[in-house]
Amino acid sequence: MKMAFQARPEAERVAALRAAEAKGFALLDAIEAELLVPGKSEKQLEDEIRALAADRFGATAHWHKRIVRSGPNTLCIYDENPPDRVIGADDIGFIDIGPVFDGFEADIGRTIVLGGDADKRRLLADMEDAFAEGKRHLAENPSISGREFFRYIQGLAERRGWTYGGVIGGHVVGEFPHKHLPGERASFYISPENAAPLDTPDALGQRQHWILEIHFVDRRRGFGGFMESAITLD
Repeated sequence: MKMAFQARPEAERVAALRAAEAKGFALLDAIEAELLVPGKSEKQLEDEIRALAADRFGATAHWHKRIVRSGPNTLCIYDENPPDRVIGADDIGFIDIGPVFDGFEADIGRTIVLGGDADKRRLLADMEDAFAEGKRHLAENPSISGREFFRYIQGLAERRGWTYGGVIGGHVVGEFPHKHLPGERASFYISPENAAPLDTPDALGQRQHWILEIHFVDRRRGFGGFMESAITLD
């Protein structure tokens, strides 16, 4: 499907992306406060997220599938579809949502730890610290390639005693649907396949805005965590 895109003023784009992300965080806060409880299946929670997003936040379009993962399913990457699982009282899980607001994409991921497991709580703290470090690194090295930044993100996990669980470390976010912009698909991802500098303009000559993904896992104990949000809108 061919889409008609046109370049927009940068201040307008940033304002729209910030607004979309703020609404996405508000939605995620509501999910965590009102919907996430032990004893509920991942699929049930995904369905409830869709209804809440539409009914209260006006988000009827989502640019990617809603993801709820818990326990060993937190080891899985986006493209995998593990069996549905009931969320336990001493679980770790994450939620990944991609609602569209006023024609712009949000992409928010958050890990939630239920119970008091010290290793799971350390994982969460390490991911939050690594996210801040990764954001600083890109700000200080805006011309780093997608390939180099992906290796850096892998190192963020390894230096903290975890394994990086993803096959990408982030991606472009923008006007919906950004995936239909002209250009090489590899250039949309922080991945080993993207040799281009991340400050390369898109096919319309606009600045590319980036989502950072942090997916740390402990394969021996069978759990992981995930978080993501934009890192170029400040």
